[in-house]
Amino acid sequence: MPTYIYAITAADHPLRLDGLSGVGEPASDLRTVKTGALGAVVSDTPAELRAKRRDLVAHQSVLERLMADGAALPMRFGLVGPDDEQVRAALEQGKDAYTARLSELDGRLEYNLKVSREEQSLLREILAESQEARRLSEYTRENPGAQDQMMALGELVSREIQGRQEAAGKEVAASLADAAERISEGEPTKTHFLNVSYLVRRDQASAFAQAVHEEAERRGDDYTFALNGPLPPYSFV
Repeated sequence: MPTYIYAITAADHPLRLDGLSGVGEPASDLRTVKTGALGAVVSDTPAELRAKRRDLVAHQSVLERLMADGAALPMRFGLVGPDDEQVRAALEQGKDAYTARLSELDGRLEYNLKVSREEQSLLREILAESQEARRLSEYTRENPGAQDQMMALGELVSREIQGRQEAAGKEVAASLADAAERISEGEPTKTHFLNVSYLVRRDQASAFAQAVHEEAERRGDDYTFALNGPLPPYSFV
């Protein structure tokens, strides 16, 4: 039977799995596959595995319990191996890499930061600082049929928005770099110009959150900072 994989840990990691169950309906029982150095928390794979809320919650709950007791390499939802023996063989084959990565993550947490800016504020800034944007804006207000100028204004504003958001994203990310050990930049979303993950020492989590708060205060009400965590360190596995 295929084996569903939740996480990889050191062989001596506390495995307090009581009260938890795995994915599927009915919920599967959790178990471990171990080698001399490593262990994998696994369960049987349901016949029809889908990203339903109860299964996502079950997967996340296992990761959170493991992370509370030490370093764990989280597997993304839906990772399946052929069977327990193949999982054990994979642990043996990747022993050095897995052990090194567990050492890197020991005592550390991931936080994700997303930042957006109020659109009207950004447009006001562009019009205040770009003479060409002001000229085109005034011209198209007076000449609503001037399609070429309207298109030129739209292209100019689009370039300005992208450039200013990229610059602001680099500034914000750099301002918090010293409060974290590693950074992993993700793709911006439709509403957030910055989407970045930080690997933070567990004993520095409060200081990191304070640094984010101070940067948000410095940026002002036109910016929205959304800090999520601690999270399984997917971005650093």
